[in-house]
Amino acid sequence: MALSMREIALFCVGVSVALLFTASEALVVNNARRQAPQKPNIVFVLADDYGFNDIGYHGSQIKTPTLDQLAKDGVKLENYYVQPRCSPTRSQLISGRYQIHTGLQHAILWRWQRAGLPLDSPTIADKLKETGYSTHMVGKWHLGFYKKEFLPQHRGFDTYFGYLSCSEGYYNHTKDWRDHKSWYLDLRDNNGPVYGKEGHYSTHMFTEHAENIINQHAEKSTKPLFLYMAYEAVHSPLEVPKSYEEKYRFIKDEKRRKYAGMVDTLDEGVRNITNALKQAGMWENTILVFSTDNGGQIKAGGNNYPLRGWKGSLFEGGIRGIGFVSGGALKTRGVVNRELIHVSDWFPTLVSGVAHGSLNGTLPLDGFNQWPTITGKGVPSARPYLLHNIDILYGKRGHKLYPHTWDTRVRAAIRVGDFKLITGQPDNGSWVKPPSDEAVPHGEVVISKENKHKNLWLFNITADPTEHHDISHKFPEKVKEMLDMILEFNHTAVPPNYPRPDPLANPALHGGVWGPWVKDE
Repeated sequence: MALSMREIALFCVGVSVALLFTASEALVVNNARRQAPQKPNIVFVLADDYGFNDIGYHGSQIKTPTLDQLAKDGVKLENYYVQPRCSPTRSQLISGRYQIHTGLQHAILWRWQRAGLPLDSPTIADKLKETGYSTHMVGKWHLGFYKKEFLPQHRGFDTYFGYLSCSEGYYNHTKDWRDHKSWYLDLRDNNGPVYGKEGHYSTHMFTEHAENIINQHAEKSTKPLFLYMAYEAVHSPLEVPKSYEEKYRFIKDEKRRKYAGMVDTLDEGVRNITNALKQAGMWENTILVFSTDNGGQIKAGGNNYPLRGWKGSLFEGGIRGIGFVSGGALKTRGVVNRELIHVSDWFPTLVSGVAHGSLNGTLPLDGFNQWPTITGKGVPSARPYLLHNIDILYGKRGHKLYPHTWDTRVRAAIRVGDFKLITGQPDNGSWVKPPSDEAVPHGEVVISKENKHKNLWLFNITADPTEHHDISHKFPEKVKEMLDMILEFNHTAVPPNYPRPDPLANPALHGGVWGPWVKDE
């Protein structure tokens, strides 16, 4: 039936009104974004097992143009410390508290242990969410998952996509049981296991997921963004697409060559994330932090030269991290910061210093707000000292050297000003040059010839960053002072939480997937 002229006119008016409302709604959303509090977006990129020598601006043979430029455009942290292994660093980043105060002071969290980052204090994601942020995590968790309450989406993150444990296959996304024969899927999001991603290289997969988060956030959210991007790269297993490895065919050592290719994919991933932020119009209001979680693993291609030691060690090669701050919202540029900063400092620095949020409701933090130090030229560190760790479960070494103070047989380390004291068993103390060609196929190794029972070292790290000269015999009063400090810290420690393996954790009992296995205790 034909419409009358009046009906056609009314229809046209209706369409115009509908279009007007659609345009008005879009205008409201855009106005809301413009009028929303201009808290900066925060993107925290954590690399895994990334060596001190393996970034371009430290003179590496590995090219990292993206990371180099970001660091050049921001603030390089050249007196920055992490922990010697994966879980400890992540626990201090997320909680702002020393390992001795969370019970995670020994080794790492194994996937078959009934243990995790304690639930007794808010995480950095909790506090940023409370401040108004949309919070997302992509990548490696490694902070316990035996109960669902320990999963990232229950620790302050709106969304999660990644690995719960560590060292999964980059292509098959599986992790083995304790027999090292049975392999099970370890890839999940908020809804549970993620299937169908076999063959998708994890560095690329995680980057693409982060890009999607950024794009969706730009389209739909008026909140500031917090993205915790915890790459598996460049942790073993040494797996990388051939095209990336080929760029480093001049490196004759296969492990180092594959590792270099993996660094290349990491650098590319960070480039793609920053490009996504720029294309979404978010970069100019973004603070980007880059950090490694511990020193490079020499046995898996990493390198920390000229620092002494590697992953797991209390020497500088195990704990001195690569770190920098960049982003369009950072006004301080082209600065090399040599103030003492620790991974636990990011909690108060980002929550209070950057987001202007409250730290109320947390247990006492061991981190310090370093934002004035990072952004203000010449502003000294807020940190007067740094407890690297105390590990009473580690095997004792040598003989106790001093009465009425800290037992030097027990593994511990502390930094006060220029001085660093190590006791007990520090782990590997070699200096290893990076392998490059046939002349040095595996890297020249200079092994320390110290007495195997030696259990006390004092270094002036400012004057001797490579730890060649133990000066403990020259400064006995300084040694005693720092031993007393370790003892005092130990009085505040909680017992280590390092339970025996739980056979009920076996994924064979839970559909062939790694995940929570305890409902009630």
